Amino acid sequence: MSRATKRKHVQKEMLTADWNGPIDDQRIVRIVAGRGNNLHEVLSVEDNETFLVSMPPKFRRNVWVKRNDYVVIEPIAEGDKVRGEIVRVLTKEDMKLMKQKGWKKEDNYDIEPNTNRPVVTTISDLSCTDTDTDHDDPSEDTDYSS
Repeated sequence: MSRATKRKHVQKEMLTADWNGPIDDQRIVRIVAGRGNNLHEVLSVEDNETFLVSMPPKFRRNVWVKRNDYVVIEPIAEGDKVRGEIVRVLTKEDMKLMKQKGWKKEDNYDIEPNTNRPVVTTISDLSCTDTDTDHDDPSEDTDYSS
């Protein structure tokens, strides 16, 4: 099978709408970082555990994943460091389906800040917090005129 035909079949398999969620011992995890050739460090949604998973040969050079993507994995029983293999990369439509079925992802992991950029504080942000002159507490009002 040619490379283009293989890519077409793999992408068609990934975009099929007949997926109904993880089955048996499959788990949904979030990709934290790439760790070498075809290895990814993932964070388990259920128990906040990080471990390595491998990209199977049929997905290599055909499907790309990045940080904060959600994938479905199957555990590898004999794995020490690499403890799972990616079965499916979840698309936005898959995520909508999972939310409709009642699956809740952890909200504090939705968007990670870009660590390559410094945090910029604007002057308007500083002036808004410093110019609060509402004095509702009478103990703060002191008279220095005497």
